[in-house]
Amino acid sequence: MKFKLLLLGGLIFFSQKSSFAQKPFSVIGYYAGPSTTLDSFEVNKLTEIIFSFAHLRGNQLGIMNARDSATLEEMVRLKDKNPKLKVIISLGGWGGCAPCSDVFSSKDDRKTFAKSVKEITQHFHTDGIDLDWEYPAIAGFPSHKYKSEDKENFTKLVKILRRTLGKSKEISFAAGGFSGYIQKSIEWKKVMKKVDRVNLMSYDLVDGYATTTGNHTPLFSNSKQTESTDHAVEEMLALGVPAHKIAIGAAFYAKVWQEVADTSDGMYQPGKYKMGVSFKNFSKQLSADSGFVYHWDSVAQAPFLYNPQQRIFATFDDKKSIELKTKYAIEKGLNGIMFWQLHDDSFTDGLLDEIDQAKKDMKTIVSK
Repeated sequence: MKFKLLLLGGLIFFSQKSSFAQKPFSVIGYYAGPSTTLDSFEVNKLTEIIFSFAHLRGNQLGIMNARDSATLEEMVRLKDKNPKLKVIISLGGWGGCAPCSDVFSSKDDRKTFAKSVKEITQHFHTDGIDLDWEYPAIAGFPSHKYKSEDKENFTKLVKILRRTLGKSKEISFAAGGFSGYIQKSIEWKKVMKKVDRVNLMSYDLVDGYATTTGNHTPLFSNSKQTESTDHAVEEMLALGVPAHKIAIGAAFYAKVWQEVADTSDGMYQPGKYKMGVSFKNFSKQLSADSGFVYHWDSVAQAPFLYNPQQRIFATFDDKKSIELKTKYAIEKGLNGIMFWQLHDDSFTDGLLDEIDQAKKDMKTIVSK
């Protein structure tokens, strides 16, 4: 029996790898940095870059200032380096969608919004819209309005966007990676018929409001933490979301807690959220020389650091966990991997490089 199970697993794995050989694998980077550093990143390793963020100006999509316009224009110029690169404009973000519930409740406002999206994509020569409404129908950013009707209104919004933009432009949305969102915010079967992709935010699963530490971007669940990348993916698949339209999320930053007890190396201990740290600054701010000790959760497949002298805990993605996430996405037949955000990465030898290498490694395995 054991031999048969192993053989079956091998056949399933081979089938998934074969599909990878035939289908493109998306690598999607959100970007919230300045226009001046964009050219320093290896954009040839991206399939999409997402401008973060546009906001609502009344009932229309608004690029808020000249700096944002310059960034968008520079993004489009990146196509000179990578002609296949798609440039997407994202609406909202955490704290950036306060009027969304009210505006998208109105049929006329949804229609006007969709028309404004089309006009802006034509003006900037971009390739589509990403909806980052955090969150329809459930509590998100403190003080932001939400109501149960948001769930249906989100579906209506996606439908009018598709009718207005046509089939040539992409429509995606950022989804909370936790059960409350997955079960309550979206009419999955209706929405997924109209969109190209859902960008699963499988990070911040322990958020900055938490008073207890944990893995904020784990690949798998463990006995003390149910929320994880795999848990969210399985929930979505069970609700009928097509695997080939799911991009899982990676974090190019750490979340850091202070005043954390020296028990279990700081994991699942009371603490006070301190700050986020970009991957490019790990070696300066979270170094072994400063007293940080590296640990690996072998069940969650996630790294963390603890500084027993300073009582500081950090949870993050690193090259090892990024490699595992990328290979997981390929093996599961998912659309790809996305991350927040490119400006947090190193110009060289960064996490984007690790995603690219993991893709190449999988292709090598398939070709043998």
